[in-house]
Amino acid sequence: MKPVANANLAALPHALIVDDDDRIRQLVSRYLHENGFIVCTAASAAEARELMKKLEFDVLVVDVMMPGQSGLEFTKELRKESDIPVLLLTALGEANARISGFESGADDYLPKPFEPKELVLRLQAILRRRPQKTAPEASASFRVGRWIYDPVLNELQTGDEVLRLTAAEGNLLKVLAERRGEVISRNDLASLCDVDPDTRAIDVQVVRLRRKIEENQRMPRCLHTVRGKGYRLLVEDA
Repeated sequence: MKPVANANLAALPHALIVDDDDRIRQLVSRYLHENGFIVCTAASAAEARELMKKLEFDVLVVDVMMPGQSGLEFTKELRKESDIPVLLLTALGEANARISGFESGADDYLPKPFEPKELVLRLQAILRRRPQKTAPEASASFRVGRWIYDPVLNELQTGDEVLRLTAAEGNLLKVLAERRGEVISRNDLASLCDVDPDTRAIDVQVVRLRRKIEENQRMPRCLHTVRGKGYRLLVEDA
C-alpha cells in the first residue's frame, strides 16, 4: 500500500468496510488507503459490531447482500443508536433497492460494479456533510416545532427527551433552516446537500426528517411540501 505522505494520522478519516467478499474488501481497502483514509475491514455485520465497540469510525461502507444479517438490516439496527454515516454497496441497481437503502437510514448508495474514484468522491461528500463537533461556534441552535436543534451534537432536544439525527438528516435540516420560510426546489436541495438529483434521496430524507420533527406527519406544521415547487421549513431562533 502506498502511504499518505506527511499526513497527520489523527486527522485522516477512519472508514470501516463491511463486505463478505474478500476481493472487494481488499480492493476497496487498498484504494481508500491510497486516497487518504485509515481503513479497517469486517466480513460480516457481527464482526463490524465487535470492531465498533473498540474503535471509532467516521464512515461505514456496507455491502447489502451479506449472509446472516444483511446490510439493510445492519444499517437499520445501527440507526437506533448511532448517526455514523453509511454508504451501501449492492449489485442491485433497481430504484426500489435504492429507496430501501435510504429508508434503512443510509446516507448514500453505490451499485456494483463501481469506479473506485466515485466511491472516494461519495465518501468525501458524506464527510463534508457531517456536523463538525470540534467547532461549536460555527452555528447556533434553533427551534423547529417543539424541538431545539443542536447543530454541534446533531440532536433534537425537548425537555429530557433527546433524538439523534443521521448526518444526512442533520445536513438537510440545516440547509432548509438557512433559508427558513423559503421554498427550495428538490434539485436545489440535492445540490446543496451534495446528493444525486436523479434519485429519490431528498424525498426519502424529507420523509425521515418529518417523522422525527412533526407530531402529525399528515398535517406537518414545520416541514411543508409545496406541490410542484419543493420544500419549506419554518423555524425560530432558540
